[in-house]
Amino acid sequence: MSIGPWQIILILVIVLIIFGAGKLPRVAGDLAKGIKNFKKGMTEEDKPETAEDGKTEVLESASNNDKPENKDKAAQG
Repeated sequence: MSIGPWQIILILVIVLIIFGAGKLPRVAGDLAKGIKNFKKGMTEEDKPETAEDGKTEVLESASNNDKPENKDKAAQG
């Protein structure tokens, strides 16, 4: 089942009624920004982090000092 031209026109009329002519440019701009950020997030997820010298850099989520077992050792010693 495909969407024909009459269905598209009906959808556009309903959107115009709901948002009004004054808000449509802002709504379209926000929608475009959302799509752009989504695409950017999808491409960033696939790429590894690289350092300035071009080597791949591995990022740690927590440093050794933040781990619970190290905090216990620091408190004891």
